[in-house]
Amino acid sequence: MTGKSLSERIGDLGHRLAVEAHAAWLAARDPRVPMLARILAIAVAAYALSPIDLIPDFIPVLGWLDDLIIVPLGLLLVRRLIPNDLWVELHAAAEAEADRPSSRTGMAFILLLWAGLLYLGYWAVRTSPWH
Repeated sequence: MTGKSLSERIGDLGHRLAVEAHAAWLAARDPRVPMLARILAIAVAAYALSPIDLIPDFIPVLGWLDDLIIVPLGLLLVRRLIPNDLWVELHAAAEAEADRPSSRTGMAFILLLWAGLLYLGYWAVRTSPWH
């Protein structure tokens, strides 16, 4: 009996995290999900699905720490804030959509979200009394 290679196990973990992040994205848009969970789900899903990281991935070890710690902990917290039967439904929908091509609209939304956050940061610095 042969086990999976390390690259196959990493691929499986990446797939599971992508499905969890997609389920969080679905939760963020579902009115049955408590508001706190929806807000956190938006933040976690946007960060997980975003091409922009707090620590760039090209920095050895540190670049992956945010993906290996921040995203799973955020997903765990979102998961705990959502009733189990609802989470099962959202997770099943995310799993069913996992094989579909990625959404250009979703990617555009994430990029616009980051651009808006960067602009707000820039505006806050420019209008601060210390500038």
